[in-house]
Amino acid sequence: MDRKSLKNALRNREKLFGAWVSYAEPSITETFAKAGFDFLAIDMEHSTITLPQAQRIMAASQSYGVPCLPRPVSHSNDYFKPILESGADGLLVQMVNNPEEVENIINYLKYPPIGKRSYGVNRAQEYGFQFNEYISKWNNESCLIIQVESIEAVKNIEDLLSYDEIDGVMIGPLDISGSLGVPGETNHPKVIEASKKVISACKKHGKSCGTQIADPNRKSVEVLFDLGYTYAILGSDLFVLWKWAEEMKNIISNKN
Repeated sequence: MDRKSLKNALRNREKLFGAWVSYAEPSITETFAKAGFDFLAIDMEHSTITLPQAQRIMAASQSYGVPCLPRPVSHSNDYFKPILESGADGLLVQMVNNPEEVENIINYLKYPPIGKRSYGVNRAQEYGFQFNEYISKWNNESCLIIQVESIEAVKNIEDLLSYDEIDGVMIGPLDISGSLGVPGETNHPKVIEASKKVISACKKHGKSCGTQIADPNRKSVEVLFDLGYTYAILGSDLFVLWKWAEEMKNIISNKN
């Protein structure tokens, strides 16, 4: 799947699967890419992955035909621009709360006349070899997923989804729970109600809607899609290692 195919799949609300990459070692990305994920997301918000490391992760993912969507640590163009020039297939943007933020993101992501992204040459344009093709196709092929992680964003969801440039939403129940005053209670009725509002709005506006499953299994995936989600992010390399280490700790602690 290339970036255009991913964008079309998001717009068609097809059932998709993604995974997080939180560690910089490209071999982890290659292993994940072989699993058949529709896309990989780089967590640069909650990890120490640097821009040069992110570029190597993108290259590893794309070499297997898997689009890569980094999540920058902030909305600053100081992060967006080098990530895009490194060859990202789009962005997964954390904590988007209001239309003003959406407009800023679009300006940084898209070339004129839609946005204000400046023209340059780097890995994204294959170091100049595909410059004209890249800049002519980017606006129509690049993917934008915004994260709805606060009650402010939930209240503004209709306005947020009015922007055609948004291809999908990722709901963050943990942060929503904090903004609702019930931190960590992702199954609290208030959190469920907020999530359902976003899921319904995404269906109305023809946007893909997903979330992360920290400890995925067949049943939890079925439940997710039954709720109306269209894509699932099946954990991360960090979660895989954490769960394995936790199990090993239990084995070791019972050695006597």
